[in-house]
Amino acid sequence: MKKIPLLLVLICILTGIAVIDSCKKEPVLPTLTTSDVTNVTINSVTSGGSITKDGGAAVTARGVCWATVANPTITDSFTSDSKGTGSFTSAITGLTPNTLYHIRAYATNSAGTAYGNDVSFTTTPIVVPTLTTTIVSSITLTTAVSGGIITSDGNGAITARGVCWATTSTPTITNSLTTDSTGTGSFTSNLTGLLPATTYYVRAYATNSAGTAYGNEITFTTTSVLVPTLTTTAVTSITTTSAASGGIITDDGGGAVTARGVCWATTANPTITNSKTSDATGTGTFVSNLTGLLPGTAYHIRAYATNSAGTAYGNDIAFTTTVALPTLTTTAATLITQITATSGGIITADGGGAVTARGVCWATTANPTTTNSKTSDGTGTGTFVSNLTGLISGTVYHVRSYATNSAGTAYGNDINFTASAMVVPTLTTAAVTSITTTTATSGGSITADGGGAITARGVCWSTAASPTTSDSKTSDATGTGTFVSNITGLLVGTTYHVRAYATNGAGTAYGNDLSFTTIPSAVPTVTTTAVTSVTTITAVSGGNITPAGAGVISARGTCWATTANPTISDSKTSDATGTGIFTSNLTGLLPGTTYYIRAYATNSVGTGYGNQIVFNTKISDVDGSSYNTVTIGTQVWMAENLKTTKYRDGSLIGTTPDPATDISAETAPKYQWAYGGNETNVVTYGRLYTYYAVTDARGVCPTGWHVPSDAEWTTLHDYLSANGFAFLGIIGSDDIAKSMAATSGWTTDPTAGNVGNNQASNNASGFTALPGGYRGIDGVYQQIGNQGHFYSSTASITPNQSLYRSIDFNNAILGPHDFRSANGYAVRCLKN
Repeated sequence: MKKIPLLLVLICILTGIAVIDSCKKEPVLPTLTTSDVTNVTINSVTSGGSITKDGGAAVTARGVCWATVANPTITDSFTSDSKGTGSFTSAITGLTPNTLYHIRAYATNSAGTAYGNDVSFTTTPIVVPTLTTTIVSSITLTTAVSGGIITSDGNGAITARGVCWATTSTPTITNSLTTDSTGTGSFTSNLTGLLPATTYYVRAYATNSAGTAYGNEITFTTTSVLVPTLTTTAVTSITTTSAASGGIITDDGGGAVTARGVCWATTANPTITNSKTSDATGTGTFVSNLTGLLPGTAYHIRAYATNSAGTAYGNDIAFTTTVALPTLTTTAATLITQITATSGGIITADGGGAVTARGVCWATTANPTTTNSKTSDGTGTGTFVSNLTGLISGTVYHVRSYATNSAGTAYGNDINFTASAMVVPTLTTAAVTSITTTTATSGGSITADGGGAITARGVCWSTAASPTTSDSKTSDATGTGTFVSNITGLLVGTTYHVRAYATNGAGTAYGNDLSFTTIPSAVPTVTTTAVTSVTTITAVSGGNITPAGAGVISARGTCWATTANPTISDSKTSDATGTGIFTSNLTGLLPGTTYYIRAYATNSVGTGYGNQIVFNTKISDVDGSSYNTVTIGTQVWMAENLKTTKYRDGSLIGTTPDPATDISAETAPKYQWAYGGNETNVVTYGRLYTYYAVTDARGVCPTGWHVPSDAEWTTLHDYLSANGFAFLGIIGSDDIAKSMAATSGWTTDPTAGNVGNNQASNNASGFTALPGGYRGIDGVYQQIGNQGHFYSSTASITPNQSLYRSIDFNNAILGPHDFRSANGYAVRCLKN
């Protein structure tokens, strides 16, 4: 009987276990709500959600999803914002401006995905800018100053701004305009090319992607031009044929004085249609010299000044010229030779008129006049000396001084003298020097003129002994003493005889006979000028030709090719003839190409070449920026960091609205920045790009160029190492970077051997690396002046990372590194 209750207990226990097991609950979907939308911009908002229940299972994914239709799901765009219950925030980017979106929070557990309530919002639209026009100031005849204040960019970048103007109301940018940079804020505009006394209408303008907006309209009128105000200066220094006057211009009437002077006539109130002077330009006092007047004549004179409004005149002044013959005496004859003598005169009074001619006249009869032989010895009163030439030895001559003014010619007393007898000169021939293939230098020394003036001297030469002036000769001035003669037109390797000669009234005498031989033939000697002013398709060089070789330089210039040692059968310039320095302009070059250039010069023997110079032409990007290039081994590199804001097809490379935006939540951002958002840094350091922009199929490098792979960076490194660019005996296992770093611009590091020590960095490779720093994904800019980072096109094996090369101011190593692909690094392009 006792066993029956025990069995019943066992049955009850088993039944209870089954009942309990059947009461376990299956997991259900989570419970959540969608957060309100905040921080709405043209392309982003902030939302999120709050998960109040996990449905009995762990929440493994959460975030928000959105679309342009109601009740979006995770098959639409969505964020991934960690896991678990509670509140979370989601940053939504990549939206389209002025568009209605729907958004819902979502949460996923093992039971599936649940959604919060549907919230709708509209992104901010881009509208035209808001601006005002600055009041017009600094108004002149043809210019004025205005500008504008842009108070709102309408949510779009200001790509153009300035002022536009016309002579009709409501001007637009189809009329005259200025272009005054970009961005919001105040700007100043200089209006030029205006017409005087004209009313203009001006408005400021600003352009963004929504269009062009205009500020308020302002009118102004340019100033008018009046004729000048002036007075005539009193007449002074009156002679028989001249006087002095002038004027004082006290006001230019608002227009530049382009002509001024005095005008005169024998009637009152002369104008510039009468006789006049031209005495420079501008206002103030000026002096005018009146000439060509008639003796004893009454004249009227007025000052005049001309500007764009016309010609104004000063007060009328009258004066009368004077007249009389000069008074003078004749000086005794001295220094008498066979063919020359010296005399002169003393003019004690000019007769009231300027002495316009003076001298002596002579003949073999008494009382000679200016119709006989005479000298012309300046003008004015006082003592003058006259040299009589062309006399005949042993002949008696009469001489008188003369002086001429507007009244006529007066004469001094008559004096007679006899010319001396004459013999030929005495001279020697100078040694022959500076002998070339076609030239030489000699000369002579005349120790006595034989009693007559030396009227001709030089050297004469021939291939026969004792040459005379009937052979080839030079003409080297006159007089006694030593002279130098340059002998030209000689034949190569030929023996010549040379003698000095000197001629006076008695005849021609010769010096001793000397012989010499010209040097053998040779091609010219040339040096090549350094290449300058290099562009994408042009450059400037030239050369310097020293000895002419065997003869006249018949052709010269520079020749160039893409292979070593170019000749005149390659491309060349033709730059005149002759020796000396010349300049050559090279055209038709190819961008980013290595060229070899040599100067050349051609004479009758052949063509000589200068030293060879190697240079690279520049390249330009789609933005129009140009870059120096450098050949290193078999590679051609850009020698500057990339600056473009566009892909090769012309489409823009994006950038963040705020240069410091944190982009760590973006998966593959394609951006470019100026370091710190400061565009002035671009000129020196170029721009910083994300890896995703660098590797975009549209290409950031110019046509024919590409972003180098890590393997191509290694090729550069290995070439520099193998060709002696590493510094020996300096710390660091790899000194290649020092041969690549610019010799200035780096933070100075006193540690010997580091890049920061300018003595250690010599840029021997020509790569010219500069420390442009970098941008982190968190929007922080670092290490400008200290580090340079350069992308490769090679991705890292680590997700979201890529390979790059860097140079640090205190580390000379150029090893490969990998880090976040969303960082902003510089780019050096490599020729395909």
